[in-house]
Amino acid sequence: MTQKDYYEVLGIADRSASQDDIKKAYRKIALQYHPDRNPDNPDAEERFKEAAEAYDVLGDPEKRKLYDAYGHAGLKGKGVGGFRTAQDVFDTFNDIFGTFFGFSTESRGARGFGPEPGADFRYDLAVSFEQAARGAEIEIEIVRPDVCEDCRGSGAKDGAQPEFVACPVCGGRGQVIRTEGFLRIMNTCSRCAGRGGIIANPCPTCIGEGRIRTNKKIKVKIPPGVDTGSRLRLIGEGESGLRGGRRGDLFVIIHVQPHDFFYRHGNDIYCRVPIAMVQAALGDEIEVPTLDGPKKIKIPAGTQPGEAFKLKGLGVPDLRRTGIGDQIVEVEVQIPKKISEKGRQLLKEFALTEIKDEGIMSKIWKFFESDDSKDSRNKEKQD
Repeated sequence: MTQKDYYEVLGIADRSASQDDIKKAYRKIALQYHPDRNPDNPDAEERFKEAAEAYDVLGDPEKRKLYDAYGHAGLKGKGVGGFRTAQDVFDTFNDIFGTFFGFSTESRGARGFGPEPGADFRYDLAVSFEQAARGAEIEIEIVRPDVCEDCRGSGAKDGAQPEFVACPVCGGRGQVIRTEGFLRIMNTCSRCAGRGGIIANPCPTCIGEGRIRTNKKIKVKIPPGVDTGSRLRLIGEGESGLRGGRRGDLFVIIHVQPHDFFYRHGNDIYCRVPIAMVQAALGDEIEVPTLDGPKKIKIPAGTQPGEAFKLKGLGVPDLRRTGIGDQIVEVEVQIPKKISEKGRQLLKEFALTEIKDEGIMSKIWKFFESDDSKDSRNKEKQD
């Protein structure tokens, strides 16, 4: 067709323009010279075809590379051009025009009355921390289209063989066309749902659909170890298919509720348990909660704040069945805010006999007990 410079055809001065700039330039010209906007104008149609050929090259990185290097000669045998009519352009750039103008340039035709699979459903399920860690069986209720019992899914009255006639709205095309300015926009026919025909003797219960909305209770088995975001697939529990089509699936998305005492990291369960400072100092045996009931652990003498103790195998099972986590118990040593007089005297005695023998406190006590310290204190008194 044309041997004009493709960049000039699209009005692009910068030959290093981006693909987005090229697409915008083509869109502008396609809108300007669209045949519906310029009826019976051969010059506009020619410009429309020229722009399409230019975009066919510059909009393709490989073709554009050849054109930049060798010009039109580099495109021989690459299928460039050949747009005899504006319809050729629409046929080639159907997806592009759908993106530009929000409509399809060709009808996909009626869908017919063969079997159609049912859609998949999603259900968001909140479970407790315990249910997620140890598993459970929960009954849920969903609303879904199921096979109409009156017509047994045929869509025809009394379950008879359905008789089809052309849809009176779309004339059997399955799509309707509406005009907005110079654009012709095709939409799926709402009367026949794109099938092109309707049942002449429809079932009065389902109005020819072959399905009715029903409430369905389903038991969902929650495997041990699920976490927020885990997805369970229940095959065949989604929407019923049409005319013998397979039923869709139900996808259950898990959302684990937080626990007041436990929290999870990987497959391990963590908790914090308060103990008295006497228990930390002298040691003790305490009882701690677990998901499997209370368990006893030994607190050794001299336990420090934040120390952790492991209860092996009391965590969360791995969904891939590669093992089970542990329960980690972190101790919080509590310091009493109020102490009785007797307790205060005992602590003082403890401080005099024990604290000065440890670490930095030992150095402090030694300082106060040294001769230099005593001389310093006597001098201060004399002054």
